[in-house]
Amino acid sequence: MGRTSDAGEKILAAGRSLFEERGYSALGVAEICRAAGVPKGSFYYFYESKEALALAVVDEHWAEQRREWTRVLSAAGGDTEPLERLRRLFEETEAGLRAGQQGCGTVLGCLFGNLSLEMSNQTEAVRTRLQEIFDAQVEMVDAVVTEARDRGDVTVTDTREAARSVVAQLEGQVMFAKLYNNTGRLSPLWSNCLALLGARAAHSV
Repeated sequence: MGRTSDAGEKILAAGRSLFEERGYSALGVAEICRAAGVPKGSFYYFYESKEALALAVVDEHWAEQRREWTRVLSAAGGDTEPLERLRRLFEETEAGLRAGQQGCGTVLGCLFGNLSLEMSNQTEAVRTRLQEIFDAQVEMVDAVVTEARDRGDVTVTDTREAARSVVAQLEGQVMFAKLYNNTGRLSPLWSNCLALLGARAAHSV
């Protein structure tokens, strides 16, 4: 039983690493199993298809990211001012990409963004799951923007659309960082975010 459980964890870890580095379409089940160090038959014990593994990888990654976003954006766990918590989210995103670049030599980008670009027209199950994740991200940012608006820190009126724009900007800048292999592409995030939200002058520095 221990070996079976270990094989499943190895397949999931190998799938996540390979999807992040090389994408979905270029990979086959045999290559994933080689990277995991398990026989091909073990793959189908845990996953009925490569798509099923991709969904498991997405769910695992989102569970981790959601915990981090909650920690950073929560009023109970971070700075009291909502805009400072949002700024910290950008800073930690950049730090994570920089750490990944130091580890493998390239900026890997966002797993969700990468898969969205590659798979949105290929598999409905993955596309739908990614939509749900981005909607959840927007909801989390919306809560912070609404708090900032209620404090008078920003002038935006449609907080949901503003939050969607913030998430889209974050995703776009991460994509540029990956394209140019340069985490410095994330440096305009904060000033652009403040402009999007119509922040007061006190928060524009």
